[in-house]
Amino acid sequence: MPPRRAFALLGASQHPYLQKPAVSIDAIDARILTALQEDNRLTSDQLSARVNLSATAVQRRVKRLRAAGVIEADVSIVSPQAVGRPILMLVSVSLERESADLVDRFKKAIRAAPEIMNGYYVTGEADFVLTVTAKSMEHYEQFIRRFFYNTPNIKNFKTLVVVDRIKSGFTMPIEPTE
Repeated sequence: MPPRRAFALLGASQHPYLQKPAVSIDAIDARILTALQEDNRLTSDQLSARVNLSATAVQRRVKRLRAAGVIEADVSIVSPQAVGRPILMLVSVSLERESADLVDRFKKAIRAAPEIMNGYYVTGEADFVLTVTAKSMEHYEQFIRRFFYNTPNIKNFKTLVVVDRIKSGFTMPIEPTE
């Protein structure tokens, strides 16, 4: 079987995950970002105390980080059980054929499906990996029929049912780029 997509095909200068960040992040920015990842409801005064900077300077830095796209969104992590969606699946999807148009159409379908919490275009055995939420297994079967069986160009999909959510979030280590 020929190899699937690979970073080597693009070269480091072309792949977004292998490029240097476009925004310079110093040690103070890194501390601000780390604090906001832990609690995005911190006030400027609380943040300023954590990073040893004035509240006004913190506000300027946060505004700059938002404008530069470093801070993409402020979100709350919701308990699936609390909102009646206790079933979580990881689904790998392989397409029948790959072309820019077909991949873009599938990406659009992923974005439009509210049951899909996360979608990733990946290398390896599958073309996409999705995180899907459902109220029940019956609800997931309805989703399968509606989304996978009615979407052209899907070769196959494999579902892993999550037994226990060990860690959930969007935090990542932040290091200065300067």
